[in-house]
Amino acid sequence: MPKSRIRKKADYTPPPSKETTAIKLSNRSWVAPLMLAMFFIGLAWIVVFYVTDGDLPIDALANWNIVVGFGFIAAGFGVSTQWK
Repeated sequence: MPKSRIRKKADYTPPPSKETTAIKLSNRSWVAPLMLAMFFIGLAWIVVFYVTDGDLPIDALANWNIVVGFGFIAAGFGVSTQWK
């Protein structure tokens, strides 16, 4: 029986690319100061709550002041995800 011919595939050539444009990332200089400010506000909120025996910063919140302080700290971590 005769041997069949080997079919060779054509080499892949990518289509001509368009002129590449550089993507300019936005200026993220606001991230670090905002992140540190959120951390500091949250820490200060909790410290003031403990130092004043729960009278400050907002007396009506009682122990929920701790949650507010940790909320600021969590928001700081959320902002930190934008840092590049």
